[in-house]
Amino acid sequence: MLKYENLLVEEKENILHVTINRPKALNALNQQTMSELEQLFGKDYADRKDIIGVLLTGSGDRAFVAGADIKEFIGVASEGSGKEMATRGQDVFFLIENFHRPVLALVNGFALGGGCELAMACHMRIAHETARFGQPEVNLGIIPGYGGTQRLNQLIGKGKAMELTLTGNMINAVEAHTLGLVNYCLPAGEAMAKALELLQTIGTKGPVAIEESIRAINAYYASSDFVAEAEAFGRASSTEDFMEGASAFVEKRKADFKGK
Repeated sequence: MLKYENLLVEEKENILHVTINRPKALNALNQQTMSELEQLFGKDYADRKDIIGVLLTGSGDRAFVAGADIKEFIGVASEGSGKEMATRGQDVFFLIENFHRPVLALVNGFALGGGCELAMACHMRIAHETARFGQPEVNLGIIPGYGGTQRLNQLIGKGKAMELTLTGNMINAVEAHTLGLVNYCLPAGEAMAKALELLQTIGTKGPVAIEESIRAINAYYASSDFVAEAEAFGRASSTEDFMEGASAFVEKRKADFKGK
């Protein structure tokens, strides 16, 4: 079993508590964190039938996951490598989406870009009232690449998915709940209790039925075109606009896009 550096993992009463632990980076998803998520869901706990579910959250009280690690993204300079990065991220999130036990995202702050995509890959989402959601990739001259263009459509419909993706605007937890992006919006002290209550209730049901229900519900969305998203991410990542947008983000200045 891999020794996790960026994940805190603890089992309590047959519930696996997983905390993304990079608080100084607002829990941004770097490649090490992605590798650890892949290891956890794809290998270490892939065959664990004794757990009843997973509770996934971020450390601290500011962010669930504030996005992907932009400094790493700057190294993506070609269409091929951009597509490869997106495909790898999608594959990791498929492991979560298709995990044999329910995975609940406890969104305790910013869930932006890759963080919103990670939350959407979970089977359910419970948000603190202070949480914020968004797909702000267009601010960097790029698009969501870890499944955001597909799952946001599934959860809130085409019109609002278009609006949030094309404007890059954030929404608060109340609006996210109204749109159906999250299952519950609760005060911080109540959100954890609700997540545990849901998992404990599911734990009283037939394990095979739970596993087959997850598989059957996911099958409805099997025609989503994640390949098209990865290809589009690859094209966007090879542009001058992306390099300008990512550099502007790191340098904390306004991007000057040229449409190239």
